[in-house]
Amino acid sequence: DVQLVESGGGSVQAGGSLRLSCTDISGTYCMGWLRQAPGKEREGVAAIDSDGIASYADSVKGRFTVSRDNANNTVNLMMNSLKPEDTAMYYCAADSPPQDVRLWVWYVPPPSISYWGPGTQVTVS
Repeated sequence: DVQLVESGGGSVQAGGSLRLSCTDISGTYCMGWLRQAPGKEREGVAAIDSDGIASYADSVKGRFTVSRDNANNTVNLMMNSLKPEDTAMYYCAADSPPQDVRLWVWYVPPPSISYWGPGTQVTVS
């Protein structure tokens, strides 16, 4: 079984940065970060496929960067220039390849994804 664990959430002032990490995932999986704010649908933020090709939601392009560290079985989301509207619970998600991870960030809600972490809260004030 795939078990995902997120870390790195917290509270930050607008304009600040946070890095989220998702561990215990092999480099063969397609990975994504999705978020859900209170009263809103879950939406894709960034995703990276098994070849390392990344896709981003328009709202975070230029501010967020998703990356893989296959040696440590980790996928990271570096979030810069954070805005109050980025406040949400952030979830790591994974699925077996091949996947078109662009769909994970294009559609709200995203298509079905097999594995999810419990989430980590990000609050921007």
